[in-house]
Amino acid sequence: MVSDTPNPRSEADTLPGSSVPPSVTTRVAFILIDGIGDVAVPSLGGLTPLQAANTPNLDAIAAAGVNGLMDPVEPGLACGSDTAHLSLLGYNPRHHYRGRGAFESMGAGIPMQPGDIAFKSNFAVIDEATGVVVKRRADRHFEEEGPILCRHLDGLKIPGFPDYQVSIKYATEHRCGVVVRGPGLSDRIGGTDPLKDGRPLGVATPLDDTPEADLTARVVNALSDAIRAELRSHPINAQRAAQGKNVANVVLLRGCGIRIEVPAFKDKHGMRACMVAPTKIIAGLGLSLGIDILHVPAATGDYRTCLASKAEAVAAALSTVPPPLASGKIDQTNQGGQIGQIGRSAPLISVPGEDDPRRGCREGYEFAFLHIKAVDDAGHDKAVDLKVRALEAVDRMVGQLAHRLWLVQREREKQEQGQLEQQQQQQKLRFCLCVTGDHSTPILYGDHAEEPVPFAICDLADFVHAVPGGEAAVFGADLSPFPIPTAATVAAAAATAVGSVAPGEGKGAEKKGVGSVPGAAGSVAGDAVARFSESGAAKGSLGRFPGCEMLRIIKWWSGRGCSAQTCLQEGY
Repeated sequence: MVSDTPNPRSEADTLPGSSVPPSVTTRVAFILIDGIGDVAVPSLGGLTPLQAANTPNLDAIAAAGVNGLMDPVEPGLACGSDTAHLSLLGYNPRHHYRGRGAFESMGAGIPMQPGDIAFKSNFAVIDEATGVVVKRRADRHFEEEGPILCRHLDGLKIPGFPDYQVSIKYATEHRCGVVVRGPGLSDRIGGTDPLKDGRPLGVATPLDDTPEADLTARVVNALSDAIRAELRSHPINAQRAAQGKNVANVVLLRGCGIRIEVPAFKDKHGMRACMVAPTKIIAGLGLSLGIDILHVPAATGDYRTCLASKAEAVAAALSTVPPPLASGKIDQTNQGGQIGQIGRSAPLISVPGEDDPRRGCREGYEFAFLHIKAVDDAGHDKAVDLKVRALEAVDRMVGQLAHRLWLVQREREKQEQGQLEQQQQQQKLRFCLCVTGDHSTPILYGDHAEEPVPFAICDLADFVHAVPGGEAAVFGADLSPFPIPTAATVAAAAATAVGSVAPGEGKGAEKKGVGSVPGAAGSVAGDAVARFSESGAAKGSLGRFPGCEMLRIIKWWSGRGCSAQTCLQEGY
């Protein structure tokens, strides 16, 4: 049912794209669920995982705002996360993309200079006798051994090429970043990754006829051989072999790239931006665009991540305001957690090449990007039930984020009322929630596909009106940390049930989950969509649009000097 809580916005304010007065400070919480999209799954009764999942908070965003289907780059293209993110953030990947290696390496903490080349790299397993790569991923749970091996390889000397320096740092899971610095290097070379198991280790070859590309290919092949020699004799691999585990005896080098030179996000879009991106490739992409990376140690970029910590960090970054606006504190300890106060110290950010975090923007941030990877991992692993449960965990995090932001906005409204009575002028604080994905990862395929992804954006005030139970339900969200479901926990739960997700259940039947309630029965503001799903978004007022228009829509919705017509005419 729909909340009885009065809608705190006026009728004029509910119109999407309406002008927002200069006295209003609008801040956007942007939630990107990696690999969210999918196709109809027979074991789910023909539903997609998103349709089957119980997601009352995501549904409330859809019911409270406007919706559409988005092709992250262009229709029919099964894109990678890096090109998709470039497109979504307003940078045409066909013009600006120069390989994913720089993104991965910068995100891992390696500073890059002009002329450096970088690789997104995997610890893998190679048959020493045949040269065939048996497994491209040595072990997804490589959090202990990976950093040790990277420290051992960092600074490796390349035989025959004394003028070249090598930096290697651990990223996540089986991945690491590799940067080569020296004279005359080119990013116009192929890598050594065969891209599929059971194929011979690749040889780096030049992609053009320049002397620089030829030289670089020889340097990279020599580096590949030197890494193999070091790993072959490392004690960790002897220990793993004795334990019956895969040895990590090769590093696959792929996605050779250089740091891109583009206008900063703030200069292009007029918003101070920050990002929670434990996946190193996304963090590096954000750094390349001048976006601050929030320091959230508990966010790991895999199934071990703490979604509650991500929500807390984003809420704190968006709640920090310039000193003229900081006139009061918000104590959240009574609400089950604590994010601090309006006017709190600037949030901590991570900087490549520095061991310790530093303070970010003291004025706070107007656009906070919250990236979630676990749903995509479930798609790649072809884990049907796990993807459903991971989406439900994300929905729980959205409830926590809304709780924290609404507490700030309500307290701000109280302060505004008090100052109005004292005839003092003060800016209002308004939050928006936006959710989408960067691509589809259907569990039937186990890889990225070309299906579009759902998109929804709403005002937080309307979200509160759309959630069943209204404000009481929003403040009832438990802020405690919680684990993302794993394959083991999902299997154990399924063993005690007749079926993990029975055909015919899901949003269409208002399926109830543990500790949650069904979504709103109908739309509250914006268009007529009431459920966040692929089919629901297809009925939205935004229609189907390419990812390059996403930031224009967000700026239009948040009233940042961009009408619907001028947004569609902006350059890409």
